[in-house]
Amino acid sequence: MKPTLTIKGLKAQVEGKEILKGVDLEIKGGEVHAIMGPNGTGKSTLSMAVMGHPNYKITEGTVLLDGKDVLEMSVDERSRNGLFLAMQYPKEVSGITNADFVRTALNKRHEGSEMSFVRFFQKFEKAVKELKMREDLPHRYLNEGFSGGEKKRNEILQMKVLEPKIAILDEIDSGLDVDALRIVGENVSSMVNDNFGCLLITHYQRLLEYIKPDFVHIMINGQIVKTGGQELIKKIDEDGYDWVKAELGIDLEEDLFDLDNKVVLGNCAVREAIEK
Repeated sequence: MKPTLTIKGLKAQVEGKEILKGVDLEIKGGEVHAIMGPNGTGKSTLSMAVMGHPNYKITEGTVLLDGKDVLEMSVDERSRNGLFLAMQYPKEVSGITNADFVRTALNKRHEGSEMSFVRFFQKFEKAVKELKMREDLPHRYLNEGFSGGEKKRNEILQMKVLEPKIAILDEIDSGLDVDALRIVGENVSSMVNDNFGCLLITHYQRLLEYIKPDFVHIMINGQIVKTGGQELIKKIDEDGYDWVKAELGIDLEEDLFDLDNKVVLGNCAVREAIEK
C-alpha cells in the first residue's frame, strides 16, 4: 500500500497571527507535488506545522500519515514514522559529524534491526558520490562551515540515506548553482517510487525542469487556491500571480503580497544569476 500524507482543513498561527487558513492536500507514494505562491503566503509555515515546530500553533484540522494522527506525535516520532523535512535554512551543529548524525537517525528508525557500521558507510558514501559532495564530508561537523549549496545537498544526502515515506523539500533550490541544481534535482527524481512521495516548495521554474511535478498547487493567503499540472508553472513564469485575483476573485492580503510588484519567475534574482 502506498504511503499517504493527508492534510485536511489545517489552520495554524505564528505569534497569534493566523497564517494557514484551511489547507487541504493529499500526497501519495509515487507522486511529486509542487507548491508555489508569493512570499509570505504560508508555504514554509505549512512545512513547519506538519513537522511540529513549536513556534507554529495548530488551531484546527488534521494531518494523517497512513491513517495515524501526526499531530499527536512528537517531532522525532514524525520522523521515525516516515516524514522528512529538508529545511530552507539548515542549522549548523558543532561536535557531531555528518556520519554520526545520520547513522543515529537511521538506527532510531530501525530499532532492533540496526544497520551495521559497514553497511551504513557503504550506503552513505554511495549517496555522497551520487551528490558529488566532498570526500571529507563524513568527518565534518554537521553543516559547520558549509556553503549554502553544500547545506542544501547535505539535506538531500540525509534524505537518500533515511529513505522516508513522504518528504517535504522547502526551497532546496535556493543557493544552488546550475550544476548543483541539476545534481540535486536528478537525485530527488531518482527516489520517487511507490514507497516515496514528496512535496516541493519552490519559487523557481528551473528546479521543476529536473523534478517533474504531477501536481502544481498555488497557495495564496494561507490556502491552496488552484491546483493543476505543469501548465501552471508556465502560466506563473509568464504572468506572475496577480492573474489569480482576476480569475478567482481573490483579494490578496497587502501585507503578504504587493499587487503592484507581481512575482515573475523569469525575473527572480536567483534565476537571473543562473542564466548569466
